[in-house]
Amino acid sequence: MAVQNRIVKVQKRNRALVKFDDLRVRRAILRAAESIGGFRQDFAVGVNEAIFNAYTTDDSIAGFLADAVVVCLNSDPHHLISNFPPTIEDIQDEVLHALRSYGFQNTADAYECYRWGRHWLREGAIPVDKFMGNGFPQAQMEKTLAWNRERGCDTVAGLNEIVRSGRIKPLVDESIDLYEQSLDEAAEKVLRRLNTGDPLRMLWVSGPSSSGKTTTTVKLTDRLQKHGLRFLMLNLDDYFWSLVEHPTDWINDRNYETPEALDIQLLNCHLASLLAGETIEKPTYSFKEGRRTASKRIKLEADQILLLDCLHGLYPPITEGIPAAAQFRLYIETQNVLYEGDGSTGRPTQFTDVRLLRRMLRDVQHRNHSPLLTILHWHYVRSGELFSIIPLSGLADHVINGGFPFDLPALKPFFCGPDGYLPHPEDFQSYTGFLDARIRYERVKRLLDSVEGLQKEQVRGYDLIPGDAVIREFIGGSTIKIPHNE
Repeated sequence: MAVQNRIVKVQKRNRALVKFDDLRVRRAILRAAESIGGFRQDFAVGVNEAIFNAYTTDDSIAGFLADAVVVCLNSDPHHLISNFPPTIEDIQDEVLHALRSYGFQNTADAYECYRWGRHWLREGAIPVDKFMGNGFPQAQMEKTLAWNRERGCDTVAGLNEIVRSGRIKPLVDESIDLYEQSLDEAAEKVLRRLNTGDPLRMLWVSGPSSSGKTTTTVKLTDRLQKHGLRFLMLNLDDYFWSLVEHPTDWINDRNYETPEALDIQLLNCHLASLLAGETIEKPTYSFKEGRRTASKRIKLEADQILLLDCLHGLYPPITEGIPAAAQFRLYIETQNVLYEGDGSTGRPTQFTDVRLLRRMLRDVQHRNHSPLLTILHWHYVRSGELFSIIPLSGLADHVINGGFPFDLPALKPFFCGPDGYLPHPEDFQSYTGFLDARIRYERVKRLLDSVEGLQKEQVRGYDLIPGDAVIREFIGGSTIKIPHNE
């Protein structure tokens, strides 16, 4: 299909002007799709099926989407003036706009993660060997997939059979043991760094929303405290800007998921001061009032390590000027590899959907925040982690898989049934423009419908799932103190 194009030039990042080549846009979109197994990973009935019917190959779909990008670029009259051509960033923004507007979420995520990874490469924040590409760590995923295959839980069908046959307890125990072993390895790495003379003064536990950072932080520090280490915890929520500095969107939602929601300059200054042995006036933030209400004098003692549990612990501006040798950075993400159905479609379930379910449950049970609003807010969550979390995960000194094969069976009883928390389709009628929310909701609903769930009594009791398991942060009953659930 031919489209009108009057874009002649593009402004590169060094401000040089070069000829606009729409074929480069097409190739970039196609590469993003191919990196996740093709556009079929984004097929959604009632959303983009007409595109798949009209364009039968990945290359032709990429061509259609590239044409949509060209149309969007031509709609800005400034771009038609020779002195104001679109920039590379403008074009990349329009690629994401086109992908998400037509429901190609997974392709957009891969494109966005690659885009910001390249940004951090250019900034010198990550070396080439730490570049995360589309955000999926292939080596780790293949290892996890092999582990799951050995136990027959690499597909939803296989997992369902384990639940039905009453063989879930050994799977719970083995997967938790694997997580605990990874924590042991992390503790050993910290101690090895200290024993070899590294001036280690900061321990970061970072990762996307609802990946299990709090439980992991407690478990890791318990291990290290047994070796005599002492910690000073710094709550980074105290560095949020006041509510008046967080603009709302048309549904009165605020984007707290971006690192810029924090006073990064003050935080960076305080981190440097603490490491220098100085006393700081740490702010105290009141979420009830939406502002900083007080301050507290704190100092990092010579034999203490600064402990930070933070979404954006890998974000370079936060630790600017602080040597890498002074930091140990642990990264946690839900990376359980599970294929839909019997695996024949080749479509994996999404890591982000498990975290969405976890957060929906936590928000409704502990924050009086409806699951509907959590779904509507999730596009902010995803945008933040694709910019400042996942592309930087290669910088971590240790990576822990916070996803477990039993997550979905344990979460299902809270969402399904007459008292379940999952919203109803009619709840979205006032938000017809939120395509992202609609796609996530329908995908999560299909996933939950396909999973054999545990009984709520099984989940609430401790015979099956121990009280210190990561999932207890979300389903409740944790024997570990969870500050954000208090």
